[in-house]
Amino acid sequence: MQKVTSADGTTIAYDRSGTGPAVILVGGGFAERTNPIFVAVAEALSSRFTVYNYDRRGRGDSGDTEPYAVRREIEDLDALIAEAGGSALVFGGSSGGALALEAAHAGSAISRLAVFEPPYVTDGSRPALPSEQEITALVREGRRGDAVELFMVKGADVPAEMIGQLRDQPFWAGMEAVAHTLAYEAAIVGPGPVPADRFASVAVPTLVLVGADSAARMKDAAHAVDAVLPDSRLKTLEGMAHGQVDTEILSAELAAFYAS
Repeated sequence: MQKVTSADGTTIAYDRSGTGPAVILVGGGFAERTNPIFVAVAEALSSRFTVYNYDRRGRGDSGDTEPYAVRREIEDLDALIAEAGGSALVFGGSSGGALALEAAHAGSAISRLAVFEPPYVTDGSRPALPSEQEITALVREGRRGDAVELFMVKGADVPAEMIGQLRDQPFWAGMEAVAHTLAYEAAIVGPGPVPADRFASVAVPTLVLVGADSAARMKDAAHAVDAVLPDSRLKTLEGMAHGQVDTEILSAELAAFYAS
């Protein structure tokens, strides 16, 4: 494990592996750098790239500094890019993809960007995603489990009837431990719609990935992101869905795109 210091003094922990052009992996909700998917992707890419797999602020071995702002997370990514030599290839999964897109819009030195299913909502008839304020209020009341439930049901479309079973699982405590960071995901993604006004100016070549077995919401969001980006292409990955990916195939797609 190594650490870099962000602009506001927050320490960001990361693992570095491999040799070659720099690739930075940006996780989504709940994800830490120990997430099995990101560990496997890092291992697969390290034969051709120098891979930086990091804990986003508030998680794992990274620090956190209040008040939160999306800009601070962009600065975290910028600090890693500087550490990597001043520019980098980037992959963002789920809301990590949304963060990477916001960083590209803000002018971060991203040479190529790949995102897997940024979790926007294009269906205006469904309720808005949970807000940063809603999640933060529950955490401050000590209701971390309820914050996780709100995020999962309203944000990740997990059936409400499944939550009781999930609360009894050993991993639930770990989810509660990072409940405060779910407000960060809410701030990044917003109430739902793709921020077309911002993303229309993202000139970074972008690969938008979507699972063939994903829910309609994720497919629609991927198509909407691809439609507003000026230099992007959409790729459907057979047999995959949100949170269910074949890391070998995903890594091969990333490597081919980054090398093109």
